[in-house]
Amino acid sequence: MRRVLFALVLPFYSQAAEIPLIRGLSRVNLLEYKAADGTKKTATTPAEWEHRRKEALEGFQQVAGPLPGPEMRCALDPQVIEETDCGGYVRRLITYTSQPGGKAPAYLCIPKSALQGTKTPAVLCLHPTENKIGHKVVVGLGGKPHRQYAAELAERGFVTLAPSYPLLAEYQPDLKALKMPSGTMKAIWDNIRGLDYLESLPFVDNSHGFGVIGHSLGGHNSIYTAVFDERIKVVVSSCGFDSFLDYYGGDIKGWNQERYMSKMGDYLGRPQDVPFDFYELIACLAPRHVYVNAPLRDANFRWQSVDRIADAALPLFKLHQAESHLQIVHPDSDHDFPDTERLASYELIRRVLRPVQ
Repeated sequence: MRRVLFALVLPFYSQAAEIPLIRGLSRVNLLEYKAADGTKKTATTPAEWEHRRKEALEGFQQVAGPLPGPEMRCALDPQVIEETDCGGYVRRLITYTSQPGGKAPAYLCIPKSALQGTKTPAVLCLHPTENKIGHKVVVGLGGKPHRQYAAELAERGFVTLAPSYPLLAEYQPDLKALKMPSGTMKAIWDNIRGLDYLESLPFVDNSHGFGVIGHSLGGHNSIYTAVFDERIKVVVSSCGFDSFLDYYGGDIKGWNQERYMSKMGDYLGRPQDVPFDFYELIACLAPRHVYVNAPLRDANFRWQSVDRIADAALPLFKLHQAESHLQIVHPDSDHDFPDTERLASYELIRRVLRPVQ
C-alpha cells in the first residue's frame, strides 16, 4: 500500500480492541469470516473470503435496499438533448433509460479522436453534492474548482460519462413509483446502466475495463457502484468516506435522507449496529486499483479513520498479491480534491486503462 502523509495527529481509536464488531465479526481483522457451520475462521485464499464479501454486500443491501435484477435491464434508448464543441472533445447532454419508466440524464464527453475512429477507454465521473447545478460541475459548467474531472479526463483523451445523482438539482425521479428502495441504490443502478451504455458505444475501448472517479458524494458513490460491478477496474474516491463510527463522532443522521438511505434512521445513536461499513467495502474492491484522497483538514470525513480502514483492508489486497493497488494520500487541505492528487489519480487511471502507453 502506498500512503502519502503530511502530518500526524492522534486517532480517535487508539487500540484495535476498542473498535466494535460488525455483525459479530472483527472490523479490523477482515480476514475473519463465518463458515457455513457458523464458526469463525480466517481466510487464507480469496475464495474463502467470498463468504465474508457476500455477507458484507448483504449487509449493505439491508440498508440501501436490494440491487435490482435483470428485469430492470430494459432497452437504453439513448437520446441526445444538446451537443457542444469543447475544442478537443464534444460534450453531449443525453438521457438513457436506466429502468422501465426511468430516464437518467448524463453528460457524455467524447474526444474528437474517438469520433474519428480511435477507440479509447471510458471513465464514469460521479459528481459531489451540488443541489443547484448537479452534474454540470464535473464538466466545467460552474461550481467549485477542482471538481471538473469529467472535462479534464476528456481533455486527456478519455470518454467520460457523468450521470446526475437522483434527488439533486433538476433530476427528481419518483423513487416509490420506480420501486427504488433508496436514492443510493437508484444512483448505483443508474451508474451500472451507464456502464452498459458505454459498452454499447463503438468508440469505447473497454478491453481493460472502466474507471470511476468521484469527490465527496461521488467519492462514496464510486465505491458503492464498484463493489457491485466488476467491470470497474480502477476506483478513485476523494473525500468520500470514513467509518460510521467516526462520522461526526458517530452522529450518522446526515446519511438518513431519502436521497441516501432512509433506513439509516433505524441506527441513529448506535452506528456500531449499522450492518455495513467502509472497512469491508474497501476490502471488497481488492484486487482492483483504489486511489483514496483523504485531506488532513476535511471536516466531513476523518483521515485517521480512513487510515484505519486502509490498514484493515490491506491484508485482502495482499491475499490477492496486489498490495500496491491500494493508495491513500493526505494533502494538507480541507474538503477538496487538490491539483496534485487529482492529476495523480488521472495518471493511475491512464496506467490501468491504457497499460501499453
